[in-house]
Amino acid sequence: MTRRSITTPAAPAAVGPYSQAIAAGELVFCSGQIALDPTTGELVDGDIEAQADRVLRNLTAVLDAAGCTLADIVKTTVFLADIADFPTINAVYARFMPDPPPARSTFAVAALPKGARIEIEAIAVRHPE
Repeated sequence: MTRRSITTPAAPAAVGPYSQAIAAGELVFCSGQIALDPTTGELVDGDIEAQADRVLRNLTAVLDAAGCTLADIVKTTVFLADIADFPTINAVYARFMPDPPPARSTFAVAALPKGARIEIEAIAVRHPE
């Protein structure tokens, strides 16, 4: 199976030795997105709601570059620096995800890159062209 790197300037550049996403057959594996502004590479200002919104917009951009939409996601993993943010991110997440929402796991973690409060990774299925 061939692996193909997915990159887009509409999402933040990778901050390490990884791809924004990898397409392998019909599957697209999106690396975790944090709330970086794709233009500046800096963490967006604001609360957890603003960060969650930026994360989901970044994820949307990566999926778009892979020929997918949020409706193609089958599984997400959400990492939170503070589990108390869970109800707020649920509300933002629900605004983005179509019905039926993808399977999801959510974890509280000790810290995230660049001081982010949320990170989301996803797996999507591309439809044959």
